[in-house]
Amino acid sequence: MTAVTDRLDIRSSEDVVRVRQRVRALAVEAGLSLVDQTKIVTAASELARNTLDYGGGGAVSVELVTVPRRGVRLCFEDQGQGIPDINAALRDGFTTGGGLGLGLGGAKRLSSEFAIESTPGQGTRVTIARFK
Repeated sequence: MTAVTDRLDIRSSEDVVRVRQRVRALAVEAGLSLVDQTKIVTAASELARNTLDYGGGGAVSVELVTVPRRGVRLCFEDQGQGIPDINAALRDGFTTGGGLGLGLGGAKRLSSEFAIESTPGQGTRVTIARFK
């Protein structure tokens, strides 16, 4: 059973900060350890920044998950340019924006669950979760 607790728009850098704050609060509510809180907040921050910078903005759904385990699930969505080669985008060092190229792969490593769907010209959806 999950309950959607929030849907946050990502349209500015301030929104990225709000996403981090909301995810941290929910991770505490879920009872995640400090290490797991840090992991999900770090992944959320990276994905929110990608949603803004590469997707032209979008939104994230934030859920407190209780069954089968307690945790936090996040679904980032944008209507941006999409990712033509997801496997390449997940490789460390791959970047289209001049960064370190650790974002998607790093978010995947920090998550208990990770799924990505993207259609060039239509947008991207990234779902992550971290559990107790």
